[in-house]
This record gives sequence, C-alpha cells and structure tokens, in this order.
Amino acid sequence: SSKKKAKQHVDQLKRLQEKDPEFFKYLEECDKELLEFNDDDIADDQESDEEPKSVPKEEPKESVKPITMEMVDSWCKGAEDGKIGSIRSILQAFRRACHYGEDSGDNSAPKFSVMSGSVLDKVMHYVLKNMDSILRQLLGAPSSGGKKEKISELMMTNSWKRNGNLMRVYLVNALHMITEMTDDQMIAFTILRVRASAVFLAAFPSLLRKYVKTLLYTWARGRGAMPFISFLFLRDLCVQVGPDCLDTCLKGIYKAYLVNCKLSKSISGSKLQHIQFLGNCVKELYILDPQSAYQHAFVFIRQLAVILRGALTERGPKTSKDKKQKERNKPTNKQLEKSYQKVYDWQFIFCLELWTGVVCGCSSEENFRPLAYPLTQIIHGVACLVPSARYFPVRIRCVKMLNCIAEATGTFIPVSSLLLDMLEMKELRGRPDGGVGKAVNMFNVKQVDKKMVKTRAFQEACIYSVVDELAKHLAQWSYSVAFIEMSFLPLVQLRNFCKTIKADRFRKEMKDLIHQV
Repeated sequence: SSKKKAKQHVDQLKRLQEKDPEFFKYLEECDKELLEFNDDDIADDQESDEEPKSVPKEEPKESVKPITMEMVDSWCKGAEDGKIGSIRSILQAFRRACHYGEDSGDNSAPKFSVMSGSVLDKVMHYVLKNMDSILRQLLGAPSSGGKKEKISELMMTNSWKRNGNLMRVYLVNALHMITEMTDDQMIAFTILRVRASAVFLAAFPSLLRKYVKTLLYTWARGRGAMPFISFLFLRDLCVQVGPDCLDTCLKGIYKAYLVNCKLSKSISGSKLQHIQFLGNCVKELYILDPQSAYQHAFVFIRQLAVILRGALTERGPKTSKDKKQKERNKPTNKQLEKSYQKVYDWQFIFCLELWTGVVCGCSSEENFRPLAYPLTQIIHGVACLVPSARYFPVRIRCVKMLNCIAEATGTFIPVSSLLLDMLEMKELRGRPDGGVGKAVNMFNVKQVDKKMVKTRAFQEACIYSVVDELAKHLAQWSYSVAFIEMSFLPLVQLRNFCKTIKADRFRKEMKDLIHQV
C-alpha cells in the first residue's frame, strides 16, 4: 500500500509539471528535495523503519553498583538514627533482595543490584526484625499495636504524607517474599515479623485484600508453624482493622476450611488432628464478634439444611398414579445411597462439628443462641437419615454433638432414643459371625463395609460408645427433678438388652450403667 501511494505521488508531480510549469519551476528553486522524491526511496525507508521493530537494538546498560557489607552496615546505622536516606537505601536493597534472581523484563538497571549471599541475608534479617519499629518512630505511630482509627488520624499528618509510602514499600515487598518463597520456615518467620505491622494495612485497602488472601492460603495449606502464625496474623487484622476486614476473613476462612475437609471414606490420625486445629481457628475467629458472626453462621447453617432436605426428599424420578409404573420407577438402592452420600460426607460432618463448636462457644450470647435449635434439627436429621448399622459411626458423632449443645446451652435434647435404637439392631444383639475383626475407631470412619459390621470388634466399639454417650446424656440431668421420668424408658430398654445379650462383658457394662442411673 505504501508503494502504491508513492507511485501515485510521483504521477501527481509529473501531471503538475505538464499543467503548471511555472509553479513546478518555483518548487525546483524553493523545495528541490520534494521533487527528487521517488518510490524506491520510500521502499528503502519502509524497510529501514521496520527493521528496528523486528530486531530491536540493544541499548547500552547503565553501570551496576554492587551492594557491599560496609554499605549495608552504614545504612543500618543511619536507619537507627532516623536518617531518611539510609532508610530509603536499605528498603531499596530489601526490594532487590526480595526480587533476587528474577528477570526484570527491561534493560533499566537499578541503582543497587548485585549482592552476595551474606549481604542478602543481612538485609533480609535486619529489615524484617527492625523496620517496623524504625518506621513507627519515623511516622510518629504507637510503638506497638494500634487501631484503624489511629492510622486514619496518622494519615492526615505531614510525616505520613512525606514518608508513608515507605511503609507501603516494606509491606509490598514482604508480601512478594511470602508468595514467592518455598521454604516453610522462612515464610513463617517473614509472616511473624510482618505481623507487627498489621495495623498499617488499614491505610492500603488493596494491599490488605492481597494479604488476607495470601494468609488464608498459608493457613490452610501450610505446614509446621506456618498455619498457626498465619492465623495469628489474620486474628490481628480482624481485631485491629475492624469489621470490613472481619467480614472478609470470616467468609474466606470458612471456605478454606471446606476445601481441607474433602476426604475419602477413612481419615488418618494426623489429618484429623490438622482439621481439628483448623476448626478451632475458625471458632476462635467467629467468637471474636458474635454479632457479625451470626449473619455468616446463619447463611452457612442454612446451606447445610438445604443439602439435608434434598437428601430427605430425593426419591428418584417422578412417578404417576399407576401402581405398576411406581414399582417400575422405584429408585434403586444405589440411587438412594448416592443421594445420601451428599450428607454422609466428611465435608458435611466436619461442618456440623464446626458449627456445634461455634454455637457452644457463643452460648452465652443471647443473639447467637437461636442458632442452636436449627442446628440441632439438622444433626438429628443426619443421625436418622439411614438407620443402618453401616452408618453407626456417623450416628455416634451426631449424638456427641447433641450432647455438647445440650451441655453448653442448658437445653434438653432427647438423644437417648438415638442410642437405644442402636441396641435394638440385630448386629448388636446377636452373636457376630464375622470373626474378631480389626479394631474400629468410630471417629476415623464415617461408614463401614458389610463384612466389618459382622465382626466382634465393631459390635464392641458400638456398644461401648452407646454406653459412654448415654451416660453423658443422663449425667447432664442427674440433678433435675424430671430425672426419674426421663431415665425410666432407658432403664427398661437397658434391662431388656441385658437379658438378650450373651456376651458377659457387655452385660457387665450395661449393669454398671443401670446401677449408676
């Protein structure tokens, strides 16, 4: 297209010479370069213009100034004396250390770039250990802690307007270090040191959101001390920054907890311990502000109720009034079991235990107590969903949760029927024909296979669990005036069980419980 335009321009000049020779002569005298134009020159110019685009020329780099240990020592001394230049230099070195080994993507060389391993280590440790106190002194902030209101006042001062960006530089590069490093101990150390400056994130909302997202990840996925230190940082943010950060943390920490609860049928002891730790952290965060936590807890508990209702009402495809068609379209056991698995899932069970702990922890708060009733209904519904011996471990867990709610709220919850119904099952009354079997931990499994149900170990674990939970339930009301009436039916069923059971060890266990009641 450029060649065509050049040719057209040459033709225009020829026509101009024929039509107006006087004006053409004037151009020869005044602007001779215009008349010497030709399309070959344009083609050459176009090629020369495109050449730098395809093969960019390298610009000469500026000289790189290495950072020495003497320079770092002088900056550290100057920073402790409050010299702005030294603080800026050590923060610039800290930035280079955090981005060490990364490709900058451009040819501009920083003022300070090259440093040895010992210098890098010195810069990192000095900034992480001392920069919070140095910047607090420089900005006129409290020596430790603080609240969002104090930071809002500080942002109006001249010292913040002049030097407030230094705090942002420190926090931004520390966050980059947390997200890019792979060593768990170093990440934990960095989070621990930056935690002292948590309140200053109130001045940088976008940076605050990035910190919350990163801390939730290190809390949920970290190992060693990292989850605990990350949680302490999150808790400080909720306390110091206020409701805006608290709402974000409450939503985020629950979602992160859900991700960790996706497990298979059985669960190892270490994984169970880790999930219990995460659950305790969630409870701690929700108990900080029960009024704000109530809204979130109500929504999440309602989600569990919707899932349970779906499992209770799901009965396969819709049927007509014709009885034969009803029989034909009757859902199979596999279809029903699939619908129940949404409830009998580790994620659902751990969520129930989590909200049980939260409700028990906030039982003294009048605004939070109303959640105990719907949660109790959900737990009771889960316990009764599938009255099969294979799901006895889930029922035992549900009874344990109900006992906790009853004790914390001082409310009577009829759990004895859930336990005594188990004793009526043939798997617990008859002689097991599956041999001794392996020992069963009722809290490490949510269901057992058909072979395990027939073993003596499973029968023993179930009966002992029934005795323990029934004793806890009755002990809660042992000083109530209604205890005689409340314990009458359990005593009758326990005596009947003693008459039918043939194993002496089970009969002795039941007689001891009857005697105590």
